[in-house]
Amino acid sequence: MALYAAAAAVLAGVESRQGSLKGLVYGSSFQNVKQLYALVCETQRYSAVLDAVIASAGLLRAEKKLRPHLAKVLVYELLLGRGFKGRGGRWKPLLDRHQARLKAELARLKVRRGVSQNEDLLEGGSKPGPASQVPRFVRVNTLKTCSEDAVDYFKRQGFSYQGRASSLEDIRALKGKCFLLDSLLPELLVFPARTDLHEHPLYQAGHLILQDKASSLPAMLLAPPPGSHVIDACAAPGNKTSHLAALLKNQGKIFAFDLDAKRLASTATLLARAGVSCCELAERDFLEVSPSDQRYRRVQYILLDPSCSGSGMLTRQLEEPGPSVPSQERLRALAAFQQRALSHALTFPALRRLVYSTCSLYQEENEDVVRAALQRSPAAFRLAPVLPSWPHRGLGTFPGAEHCLRASPETTLTGGFFVAVLERVEVPSSVSQAEASAPEVTPSPAPKRKKRRRKATAAPSSQPDM
Repeated sequence: MALYAAAAAVLAGVESRQGSLKGLVYGSSFQNVKQLYALVCETQRYSAVLDAVIASAGLLRAEKKLRPHLAKVLVYELLLGRGFKGRGGRWKPLLDRHQARLKAELARLKVRRGVSQNEDLLEGGSKPGPASQVPRFVRVNTLKTCSEDAVDYFKRQGFSYQGRASSLEDIRALKGKCFLLDSLLPELLVFPARTDLHEHPLYQAGHLILQDKASSLPAMLLAPPPGSHVIDACAAPGNKTSHLAALLKNQGKIFAFDLDAKRLASTATLLARAGVSCCELAERDFLEVSPSDQRYRRVQYILLDPSCSGSGMLTRQLEEPGPSVPSQERLRALAAFQQRALSHALTFPALRRLVYSTCSLYQEENEDVVRAALQRSPAAFRLAPVLPSWPHRGLGTFPGAEHCLRASPETTLTGGFFVAVLERVEVPSSVSQAEASAPEVTPSPAPKRKKRRRKATAAPSSQPDM
């Protein structure tokens, strides 16, 4: 019930201009931010349809205590969402009483408009675009389990494992309870778009991390070997931090910084659930962290994913399907901060590899920031050529920009993203040659599709039986 009340409060806040949808979601007390964001976005997308159905069914006239925004959320879940699945609290019996009438009014609305699908009821600007077709990517947390065991668990739950994806077409064809192993990241599972795993026992126990493929690239490309010291400069909400810890096998040290106390607390919760023990969290501005501090003398790897416009975020694209361009003033301010952060990161004396990433689509926050940083350190760092087969490259605004990676729903079936890998031209003398050899990233064999004779087990309440 807390989910629906929180979603109703966010919708009411957006309507009364108390803040942006994203800001209100992050400002709520509901812990599962992604689940709340998804529910609010979808309810808002169908807002006009829900208003029409609720009015025709006379729901608010019959139920005086039911507030309009809560009614909208509940009716969305009943008619267009995934049902209450044991949730709904005291409102579920109330909705059950009106279920037949609500479904009849939805059917009449389709007949009047001459459509057969729910999505056909949407206005042109609200119809699903490429962002709504992006699959559900799920990263297996190798601190707690392995891909093969996760695949077996889903198979015992009735999912059909299709092996390793060989093309984007394999992913586009996913439907129902089918899933794949990603072709690039050996610990990434791929499910059909809108697959909801927030209530799945593996997710709740920290065995799975719900993380888009593009968001999984930075840690993979940084590739710190176990035992390394790493800085995660802008760590919240923690998905990339947990990925770094998995790559380190909890051996070494992650210094994770973020200025937002509330988001840092959520990060701590996520890391604890994921079994991360090698991370030191600090509520601190990365720009104030001194490269000469002896605590960071062994830091050779930095992941910098700074605040950005968020223009590539799937939730942002679903929330605002039309063009939403930030002002030039805001873009300049963001780019100035990003340039300061990147230039600062490059001054750490033992640094030899850095990944700069954003979930922005704008050149000002991406290629322009990287070019400015390289111009300040022309002899010290260079862009590393990575993933030559990746289909979407950086904009050709300067020589070498093709080594950067871009991602989008249209070209890579992921969220909008940008990644650049900077490496030191010469390894600092304080770093041994043995430490300087980073491991190659090579996909591991895909778990076999052959069924095992293993007795199916009931879904556990807390710790999954892997």
